[in-house]
Amino acid sequence: MDALLLGIVLVLYLTSAASFVAYLGAGREPRRSLGPMLLAAGAALHGLEIAERSFMVGHIAVASFDEGLSFLAFSLVILYLLIDRRHVLTVLGAVIVPLAALLVAISALVSSGTTALPPALRSAWLPVHVTLAFLGNAVFALAFATSLVYLFEDGRLKSKRPALRRRLFPSLEKLDDLNHRLLAWGFPLLTLGIVTGAIWAHLAWGEFWSWEARQTWSLVTWSLYALLLHGRSVGWRGRRAATLTIVGFAVLVMSFVSVNLFFPGRHAGSFGS
Repeated sequence: MDALLLGIVLVLYLTSAASFVAYLGAGREPRRSLGPMLLAAGAALHGLEIAERSFMVGHIAVASFDEGLSFLAFSLVILYLLIDRRHVLTVLGAVIVPLAALLVAISALVSSGTTALPPALRSAWLPVHVTLAFLGNAVFALAFATSLVYLFEDGRLKSKRPALRRRLFPSLEKLDDLNHRLLAWGFPLLTLGIVTGAIWAHLAWGEFWSWEARQTWSLVTWSLYALLLHGRSVGWRGRRAATLTIVGFAVLVMSFVSVNLFFPGRHAGSFGS
């Protein structure tokens, strides 16, 4: 049942992605409304699949690499839908939805079935830490997509090429402001994810910090985003801020993949922070 639901979710996400891209090309309102509708339907089924799997194992389903990818995709889609209701950023959906579909596709390909947690990790801190960590990662993914769109538009303007359907592309100022606000939301979530993880580690293993790979990479990622936010407070904007946001997310992705696949440590390949 899990595989079937995830397959339907993937089809809905891919169809939604195609609708977003088609709308950018044609600019017809029915296509604009179709993308979010398909995405919302996919998100509802995706949430059901995660809930079903979580019920089967008795904890939130994030105890393996594929479950982590799936949960990250779900978090990303939900956050985008919330932002889109307020700002109507079709071009951002044309980046975010394919990314979510890719995460789900990889999750389905590397799926190892349901995974039980080690006894030390069975705690009420699990949903707290995981939710904060994955929400932070999803917000940074949105900031990454916003930065990609910013650099694309900035490059077209500087090369004096005609804009692609100007009314569908937010201004550079709006994109830069959204990037800043997303970073300002993501950083506290990342911080709280690290703090709750440290508290949980103390309760489970008797120490707040052990410098295993996951914790070290979390600190590196936190430092990069702290530097970026500090830079924005002293005037870093535009291309520089967008480029550093992309670099920060690339490090985040590298840490997520490398730690889950090669250096799981005591987390047993779980979680996203």
